[in-house]
Amino acid sequence: MQVPQDGEDFANQPWYHGPLSRQKAEALLQQDGDFLVRASRSRGGHPVISCRWQGSALHFEVLRVALRPRPGRPTALFQLEDERFPSLPSLVSSYVTRQRPLSQATGAVASRPVIRQGPVRRSFSEDTLLESPAWIELPRARKRSDSQPAGLEHMGRSREDHSGPGASAVPTCALPRMGSDPVLMKTPAPLGSVIDSLRASDGQLHAKAPTKPPRTPSLVLHDASGRPPTYCELVPRVPGAQGTPPGYSSPETEAPWWEANEEEEEENRSFVRPKAEVSFWPPNNPFCLLGPQNRPLEPKVLSTLRDLFLEHHPGSTALHLLLVDCQATGLLGVTKAQRGAMGVASGLELLTLPHGHRLRLELLERHEALALAGALAVLGCAGPLEERAATLRGLVELALALRPGAAGDLPGLAAVMGALLMPQVSRLERTWRQLRRSHTEAALAFEQELKPLMRALDEGAGPCEPGEVALPHVVPAVRLLEGEELPGPLDESCERLLRTLHRARQMARDAPKFREAATRRLRGFRPNPQLREALTTGFVQRLLWGSRGVGAPQAARLEKFQRVLSVLSQHLEPDV
Repeated sequence: MQVPQDGEDFANQPWYHGPLSRQKAEALLQQDGDFLVRASRSRGGHPVISCRWQGSALHFEVLRVALRPRPGRPTALFQLEDERFPSLPSLVSSYVTRQRPLSQATGAVASRPVIRQGPVRRSFSEDTLLESPAWIELPRARKRSDSQPAGLEHMGRSREDHSGPGASAVPTCALPRMGSDPVLMKTPAPLGSVIDSLRASDGQLHAKAPTKPPRTPSLVLHDASGRPPTYCELVPRVPGAQGTPPGYSSPETEAPWWEANEEEEEENRSFVRPKAEVSFWPPNNPFCLLGPQNRPLEPKVLSTLRDLFLEHHPGSTALHLLLVDCQATGLLGVTKAQRGAMGVASGLELLTLPHGHRLRLELLERHEALALAGALAVLGCAGPLEERAATLRGLVELALALRPGAAGDLPGLAAVMGALLMPQVSRLERTWRQLRRSHTEAALAFEQELKPLMRALDEGAGPCEPGEVALPHVVPAVRLLEGEELPGPLDESCERLLRTLHRARQMARDAPKFREAATRRLRGFRPNPQLREALTTGFVQRLLWGSRGVGAPQAARLEKFQRVLSVLSQHLEPDV
């Protein structure tokens, strides 16, 4: 991960610290108003403003909007909330000099920059290696240039050739490139052997002439993620005549499971009689944000989640939700054993079949739990009115990022809209009035775009074309197949039933196209592990009902939590 270059070199800015971990950034923030800008490892090197406010360290991702190159205009725009800036320094200057809050929800104001000490580090591997003894010893040993032929005898050898009690374990990709290095090595020679080869005088030449360099390119550039290449991504290609050293493994990293190519399996697949019902819920592994036993709505966990969601832009959160929804629906990440057990290749096909009962119940549970969690995010804001309005605006922006043409995650969109349209939330007249006053654009988008879109999707008439949509709206078909009656007059409900069944057949038929669309949106995406965990069904259940209450019947749990939300709503805006 390198220092970003976006039209201007903001690495010269004293408040920019380059690649820096979240923990180290928080240690540098001592007083309220202290801030710095860093490149976030979890966000692929995107700039993040870290600021201490009211005793807590907050982190705000800066959205970078790429523009088509044209003379006389910047190549990218930078944005925190509403206003966009032509450069990152101009954004920071505007917020600092005018004392503007970095976000309306937190009110955090950046006033004092934390000045960087020394040059900007170019990668996280340097950041880690600088603290190890091996890093300290290596520059001392490399005072002599390694461009002499004596230093070439170690090229192409494996680690086993130098293994011994005196060899030092230097992390791969952590060594910086010196100006005299002839080749950048993915697996450098051990430290001890390098030092031994440099003890001779400058005039000493090796008795044997070096071998002629191969005609094949010596460097392979990896550009799978779309990020600028780094020194760690330059891999020596060993000529075939020399063979593969013992213990050598390919340096290319394995693609994530959501980028796996299943086209060949689709072509060779034949019908298999289903053997058992399949669940796409991940196993009940311990959650890093929750203890083995937790109580419902623990304040510390809610505060951590609030900071986590504020750190990510709605577009980033939408991709996290799309990834988790694709796994929960069985669109991506389906194993060969699961395909053999259910007899089809996708959960979109399984949920239309009789033995998809368990999957349908899981999807309904996920929809209800996410909607309740979204409503809790609004009703749990006991602070100023503007804070609740800002939370409403955040949910509206997330819904816009999930709609067709954007992330295209319609189950996620349905859950967010379910939270916004929940009676306990929609009755907050003062809060919605404040939203229209302070965030007019978001209020108009909710009324004029999102509500009609959601109504059409529920009636089976909204957009559902693969490509524009990555994951279709499955809730109406799931409710219908589980025996729920459709609301409304008989003639209208019959038409709606026929549309819903037609959509279900179309959805099952186009499952490979939806998988391709979802994979295309998630290509190169590297999720934040904590945010991804926070969006799983198991985590949301444990958060809302605790480790003991999650085992209660679903109807009882939902009814109890609805009463909790009603009490919170009345407390915020009592009936006159």
